[in-house]
Parts: sequence; C-alpha cells; structure tokens
Amino acid sequence: MIYKLSFAIALCFSLCFDLSIGESYVLDDKIGLGRTFDGIGGLSGGGATSRLLVNYAEPYRSQILDYLFKPNFGASLQILKVEIGGDAQTTDGTEPSHMHYENDENFFRGYEWWLMREAKKRNPNITLIGLPWAFPGWVGHGKNWPYDFPDITASYVVSWILGAEQYHDLNIDYVGIWNERNFDSKYIKLLRYTLDKSGLERVRIIASDNLWQPITYSLCVDQELADAVDVIGAHYPGTTTVIEALKTQKKLWSSEDYSTFNDEVGGGCWARILNQNYINGLMTATISWNLVASYYEDLPFGRDGLMTAEEPWTGNYVVESPIWITAHTTQFSQPGWTYLQTVGHLVHGGSYVALTDSKGNLTVVIETMTHDHSVCIRPPLLPFNVTAQNVTFQLKGSFASIKELQVWQSKFDFKTKKPFFFKKLSPLKVKIYDGSFTLSLDVDAVYTLTTISTGQKGTYPDPPASGPFPKVYFDDFNVGKSNPSFSEAPYFADQTGVFEYYINLTDPGPHVFTLRQVVTQMPVTWATDADQTISVIGDYKWQNLTVMCDVFMETVKTGGVFIAVRVDKGGQSVRSAKGVFFWVFADGSYKVTNDLVGKTVLAEGLSGTRAYGWHTLTLTVEGEYATGLLNGYPLWKDAVVLGPKNGWAAIGTHSFELAQFDNFAVEVK
Repeated sequence: MIYKLSFAIALCFSLCFDLSIGESYVLDDKIGLGRTFDGIGGLSGGGATSRLLVNYAEPYRSQILDYLFKPNFGASLQILKVEIGGDAQTTDGTEPSHMHYENDENFFRGYEWWLMREAKKRNPNITLIGLPWAFPGWVGHGKNWPYDFPDITASYVVSWILGAEQYHDLNIDYVGIWNERNFDSKYIKLLRYTLDKSGLERVRIIASDNLWQPITYSLCVDQELADAVDVIGAHYPGTTTVIEALKTQKKLWSSEDYSTFNDEVGGGCWARILNQNYINGLMTATISWNLVASYYEDLPFGRDGLMTAEEPWTGNYVVESPIWITAHTTQFSQPGWTYLQTVGHLVHGGSYVALTDSKGNLTVVIETMTHDHSVCIRPPLLPFNVTAQNVTFQLKGSFASIKELQVWQSKFDFKTKKPFFFKKLSPLKVKIYDGSFTLSLDVDAVYTLTTISTGQKGTYPDPPASGPFPKVYFDDFNVGKSNPSFSEAPYFADQTGVFEYYINLTDPGPHVFTLRQVVTQMPVTWATDADQTISVIGDYKWQNLTVMCDVFMETVKTGGVFIAVRVDKGGQSVRSAKGVFFWVFADGSYKVTNDLVGKTVLAEGLSGTRAYGWHTLTLTVEGEYATGLLNGYPLWKDAVVLGPKNGWAAIGTHSFELAQFDNFAVEVK
C-alpha cells in the first residue's frame, strides 16, 4: 500500500513537473507536408538602393557581398531581385535603362548586371528576379502609363532578359509585373506570349507584385491569365493573405517586405515576418526591400536594408542584425525544402516553423519577438503578448530517429544593450524513448534547431572607421577613357535623369571625357520625378562651401544647367527640393534660385552663355550669403540665402535635355 502510494505521488510529481515545463508541440511529417520553401532574398532597386556599393574599394566591397550572398557565411541569400532600370526616380534615385531611346540598346549601364554576376559567383543556385518600377518615356508614347501599347512594353522587358543572358551569362528566373494603380491582364498575357516566342519558356511571371487584390480575383475567373501567372506577389502583406489567393493554388510570395530601419527593432521585425509570413499567410518566399542600405542616409528610408554600406569613401560598413536573423533560416534550409504542416504560434507568444529536405534533415526556427521590439514600418501591428516559456517538441514520423540537433541563438537585448547574434550553442540531445526535447525560450530571441551541421558565422577584420565625405573633392571624369566597369561617376546619386560617362569625340580640347545627362523625355513612373534633372553628392551636413564645375549645354536657346549647394531633398520628394541653385541658360541669361523648380529667385541677369560652348560655374555659400563666378569672373554676389542651412551639392539641367559636366570640385570650409 505504501509502495502504491509512493508510486502515485511520484507519478503525480512527474506529471506536475511536466506541466510546469510548458506546452508541447509535435513535429511530424507522417500527416503530410506543407508548401515548398522558395527562399529568402533581398531587393536591389526601387530605386538606386545599391548605388554607393559599387564605389567601395577592395577588399571591402567583396566582404560586403560575402556577408550577403556567400553560402554558410552570412545572410546566405537565396533570392536576388533587381530593378529593371527605367531612367526614373523610384524611391531613392534613378537607375539607367538599357534602352534610353527606342533605337538604343546598351546592356552595360548601371550596376545591377554586376550585382547579379557577383551574387551568382558566390551562390550559383541563387534565384534571379527582374522587375521594372518605371519605363523610359518612349515606352508610354507621351503618357504616364506603360500598358497602352503592351506589345512595346513586353518587348522592352524581354529584351532586358535576353541581354542578361547574352551579355552577362545570367539566366533570369522570374520577371515581375507591377504598377501602383492597377495591373493589366492583357499585358500579362502578352508578356507570357512574348517570353515563349523568344525561347524564354523557363522565365516565370510574378503578378501583380503589389497587393493581393484585384489580381487574385482575376486569376480565379480568367483561365488564360491564370495560365500566364506562376506566383502571386504581395508587398508588405502584414503576414496575411486573402482566401481568393489560396483558392488559386499559386505560389504566394511576399515579394517586397521589411522596409524598416535596420536597428534591433528592425531585426525583430524581420525575425517575426520570416516565420509568420508562412504561418499566417502560407507565403513561401520573403524578399527584403532593400538588400543593402547603400545610398545616402538622408534620402528617404535611410538604412532600410539588411546591412549598411553607405561610406565607400572610408570603406566602413556595418553588418546589422537582419543579416544574422536571415542566416537562422537560409544556412539550414534551401529552396526546394518543404514546410511541415505542424507549424504555428506558441501558446505564450512567438512562432515556430519546421522544414525538411525529405531526406531525413529537419530545421526548426523559433522566434519570440515582443510587439514593441518587432514593429515594421508597415502595415500597423496589432497588440500581442509574448512571455518567457518552456516548450517541449516531440519528433514523429521520419524524424523519430533523430538523436541530436545543432542549436543556434540570437538574443536581442533592449535593457542592457548587449545583444548577441547567431551564436552556436551546445547540441541538444533528443530523448530516445519518446523523441522529445525541451527548451527554455527567452523573449526577443531567435533559435534554430537543425540536423544541418555546416552553419558558420563568417567574419572579417573590422572595416575602417566611419567618417564624413571628404571636404575637398575633385572628379575630372577621365576614368571614362579606361573603359570603366560602371556608367555612373563615383558618389553621384541621380535623383531625376541619368548622368553617365561620355566620350565627347567632337571636342579636341580638355573635355573629351565628361559626365552627360542623357534622359530627354519624362519617364513613365509611379513616383514624382522633378521637371528638372538633378544628381546629388557629398555630405548632407555641408553648410559653407564652394562648388565649381565646367558645363556644356546641348540645347540651343532653351537649354539650361545648374550647380547647387545645400540641397535638402531627394528621392520621392525631389520636386520640392530647396537649396541654392546657380543656373545659366543658352539664351544668355542666369538665375539664382532657392529651389529646384526655380520659383524663388534670389538674383538674375545676363550671362552671355550659349549652347555648344564650355563655361565654368563657381558657387560659394557662406552663412546667409552666396556668390557666383562665371569663367572665373564675378557674375553676382551677396545674394541672401533664405535657407536651408545644410544639404548636398548637386548638378543638373533645366529640363530633360542633353548636357555635359566636367571637372567637378568641392571645397568645404
């Protein structure tokens, strides 16, 4: 009797102890599998978000690329999505088109070709996606809409895909279709036809690369459209989908997500949505906008990348927390693996996903991010609670024989500010008799439990210290004579128009190699380009400085160019940019304005300037006063500057017109 009582007490104690451990969860493939995992990726473009990356010197540029793409090193990204440049402002700058004009083709403009090659060099299996955010003006035939002539638009996009293959040995896997206003079903069908006719049957279509609706409804009622579309892509879905999307049986992707400042809260946002995009919305791929924050931080959405590389002049870069949060999934599961059906939310907050290669391998990713430490920039996040908890997982089905799991952890620490990321812990033993294991989960943490043993936290020596843009800077653009790898001059960030290296064969003098603005028509775009072209450079904190540049107008009578300082806005806000703008015109006049649009005039008069002749402009601003020289002689002085107090330097043109620039110089006081 005493024995039975003791056994009962022991059994009760055992049960009570098990209950105190926490909740139990089963990981089982016997009941079937979920959807196929398609990968995690980054987005370069939309727009010009990798602009400064190309200007890094070695070895720092290669180190950054390794942290992004090299398998089992850093983020180990599995998808790279790039902008098909359209000569238009698409968030943080413009990216050049491969066809500025209808009879023009050049597949070496810009830096996306280079970036795709570098990604493929590191990971030959990476998925490549192209998406046009905008189009050259000729595609729209004068309208700000690319689909009135769908055959022209389809041919334009397909030519980019063919060029990638012919000139760069890059096979594009997917092409996206996006327009902020709506999608065009006729165009999608025609694009599919044009791809097939061009021998590109392997290239699949993502639509509408924007919202779940109305594309999902149309796919349900239009079989021809459904046959053309392979993936439904949504932007910033908030981890949820709609029932119509599920009914299509198409792959569902979060084809643009994150877009959040990459501090620890941004890392928490990324951790939460990587798991919950599948748990809540059955999305099998998530792509971060953006890949790397490699643009001037004072442009819109500064530092909204997986890592930060915005100082090529020093070589400084920062491997931010989203890199290591990505690694928790990408280093231990590959596209083609399958989610288990047994995934979901933890009882006390957080979530878990499990993936398998159907060859005996298993990877489990757990996140316990709290609400305030995982807020993304969009959409709004409803309240929820997460507490520390003990969890028990039981392995069943083909996983029942697993005896040990590798463990990796990242811990955000918002109290002591001593986080750690992607730390390998001691292996976890699985109980032989029931296939279970127990974990104590802290809040604001990410855990990976896996049979894969190849994970690695790659590292390089610390990069150079951060520092401001040089106070004295000069560029004669003569790199153009050495067949440069990129068409853009270092550090110039085009905000409207495209400024490219140019060989001026008609000039036997010192201006053979110049920088030329080449866009001659307002592009087709969802953003708001300025009516003037402009490229900014330098330090947004600059106040008192002198800018000098040689300029050459190519439009008789109506042409005009400028140099500027204290330019305070770019990106989508470029139309409202203020600063000090020194203009000269081909009709022999000059003007000094306090804004890019030229409404607030500080000084004006005659300059004697004409098209097809070189002129040297010098602009000096100190305190509240500005002075301008033309060809070394005073043209105007002591114009009263109304503001702003600081900003970038810039060059540009009065309209979408051809013009050249040479011998650009800055000296900051």
